[in-house]
Amino acid sequence: MLTRIAGFTTRSPRIVLATAFALAVLFGVFGATAATHLKSGGFTSDDAESARVTQLIADNFGGAAPNFVLLVSSDAGADDPATKATGLGLVDALKARSGVQGVQSYWTAPPPLASALRSTDGKNALVIAFLDGDETQIQQTAGELEKQLALDSGGITVRQGGIAAIYHDVTEQTTRDLALAEGVAVPLSMIVLILVFGSLVAAALPLAIGLFAILATLAILRLFTLFTDVSIYALNMTTAMGLALAIDASLFIVSRFREELGNGLDTTAATIRSVQTAGRTVLFSALTVALSMAVLSVFDLYFLKSFAYAGVAVVVAAAAASIVVLPAALVLLGPRVNSLDLRVPLRRLFRRGAPAPGPQAPEETGWYRMVSWVMRHAAPVAIVIIAVLLALGAPFLSVKFGYPDDRVLPTSASSRQVGDALRTQFPQADPVANTTIVLDGYRGDTAAIGSYAAELSRVDGVPAVLSSAGIYVSGARLGAPPPGMATDTGTYLSVATKLDPFSPAGDRQLREIRAVPAPGPALYGGAAAANADSLHALAARLPLAVALIALTTFIVLFLFTGSVVLPIKALVLNTLSLAAAFGAMVWVFQEGHLSWLLGFTPVGYLVPTMPILMFCLAFGLSMDYEVFLLSRVREEWLATHDNTRAVAVGVARTGRIFTAAAVLMAIVLGALVTSKVSFMQLLGLGLTLTVLADATIIRGLLAPALMRLLGKANWWAPEPLARLHAKIGLTEGEESTASRTLEGAGRA
Repeated sequence: MLTRIAGFTTRSPRIVLATAFALAVLFGVFGATAATHLKSGGFTSDDAESARVTQLIADNFGGAAPNFVLLVSSDAGADDPATKATGLGLVDALKARSGVQGVQSYWTAPPPLASALRSTDGKNALVIAFLDGDETQIQQTAGELEKQLALDSGGITVRQGGIAAIYHDVTEQTTRDLALAEGVAVPLSMIVLILVFGSLVAAALPLAIGLFAILATLAILRLFTLFTDVSIYALNMTTAMGLALAIDASLFIVSRFREELGNGLDTTAATIRSVQTAGRTVLFSALTVALSMAVLSVFDLYFLKSFAYAGVAVVVAAAAASIVVLPAALVLLGPRVNSLDLRVPLRRLFRRGAPAPGPQAPEETGWYRMVSWVMRHAAPVAIVIIAVLLALGAPFLSVKFGYPDDRVLPTSASSRQVGDALRTQFPQADPVANTTIVLDGYRGDTAAIGSYAAELSRVDGVPAVLSSAGIYVSGARLGAPPPGMATDTGTYLSVATKLDPFSPAGDRQLREIRAVPAPGPALYGGAAAANADSLHALAARLPLAVALIALTTFIVLFLFTGSVVLPIKALVLNTLSLAAAFGAMVWVFQEGHLSWLLGFTPVGYLVPTMPILMFCLAFGLSMDYEVFLLSRVREEWLATHDNTRAVAVGVARTGRIFTAAAVLMAIVLGALVTSKVSFMQLLGLGLTLTVLADATIIRGLLAPALMRLLGKANWWAPEPLARLHAKIGLTEGEESTASRTLEGAGRA
């Protein structure tokens, strides 16, 4: 297949490039509106019990479980006439808007409830409401309300909070941060590419391929929006992944092309040889990354499913562009790919001599000398590195998970300021954090509800329980029931909490609440229940995801190498690398080390979707470098059947390439660390550390050491599998034969 592609590309390069340009324009036009059709939620499952409770509250109880908060602050106090007039005006504005239910405030609530809506210092008061719609719709409404209701005048300030406002602020902040990150990553990537290639022309090719891949992926995402929900976060990551993967693939092919030109091949033969060898590597590498990303589709959250769509799309686009479009450009450029070599004027400036002509022999490189030393001391090197990686991964044994709240945002965000105020100035609990219990269709007596509410109010950390039988505190009834808590459809209870609903303590409290016998079938909703439902949904699918990644990776690497040992080794190395990265993430983001440097607020747990996303991304990217390395190691092994030399030459041939690719990938992904949203910082730092460690410690040191210890066993496979590989696997020997034939034709 690759030979036919290479033959067509070299025969008709102008047609290929013209078609690619036309497709890029078409993709750009069609994908330009992708962002307006993407959604901003997908963090919870629509089938979860907590989601059903939210819907029942909206349909049957007037949206009595608030998801939107307005904090009214006044130096004159909440009871000042001007402050009261402002508060009542906010209530009227919310009630007048469609899609807003359950509006309550300090100034309009009954006395027992009003006190909970005023701060301890008397200067702050709340207006709370329920916004109808899904996660995307409520944050769009919150954004509109912010423009309509925000106020900072005459000593009175109005700020918005609650889950709707948090979603809105996180999306807005992430979009700004990623635009800034891309603005930094692209020029830095160009600088590194120039340092790697020297030639300005060669350095521009990977960026051009990256742009094509991004445009293609935008069009594919827009196509997906016609059939399913797609998260806007997938769009935000598409540009980073598209640029990084296209640079990786292009770097490998362009480097091989320049190497073949240096070996004396003409332009056509060098292009064909590059597609057959480096192109094959890119194809298998893309397959491993795509399969790793596709695994995200097993999770029942469209936030993660969206990354599967975007990940597979961008990998396919980057690989196709690298294998088809890039060779067409190389054919037309030929030796001019080395044009505009910036090293020449720099050497003149520093009075250095001209670089040595021709390619450098592998034995003369520092990589060859380093790997040879590593393999002479294989056992101690392997033991030390494995011990260090396990030690770095140890903190992950104490990992805790919880969904994000406003503290993922910087203190300048409105919803973060409101959240801080609710935690510190409203001791009777954050109304948005309450657990809601719905007894759907309940027809029992009020006394049973009262007994149930009294027992719930005795749970540790529960300051009060609101029910249709009254308000209960510490087992005693202290107030009349709020209106509307019982209808002909059933009844509901609101259990206040002093705990962080997303923390392990909040989860324990929820289990205690669930353990209290209810007078009828009960459904549990609210922040803590949504958190528990989502964690359960993720945990239920995680073993399947891990098994699928391991199985598909093993199959792809077996087809690539013909060995069953090398795929197992790769899985072990990836596990060690990821364990170390996850341990570092727990140490930094859960335990709060370096929070002063990165500027985030540690909350004692990690956002659960980020490690899963990081696992699939990092696993695929790690296999990317494994395939790069094994391609040249296997090529040398087939030529010499000397395992030690094959490993040394393979690393010498590819070490500079995959470390440069890792640096470029780290620049693109590491730019996310500059984000003001802590879980994006976690993703960026985790992926950056994994990529850099994988390309240096793992591929440069540990992999050669283990391959030296395994010796010829690296290439072993049971006889039936060996015969299977001979039939369906592509081998370097077959490619070499085909390439020699085409090279001869090219010279003729």
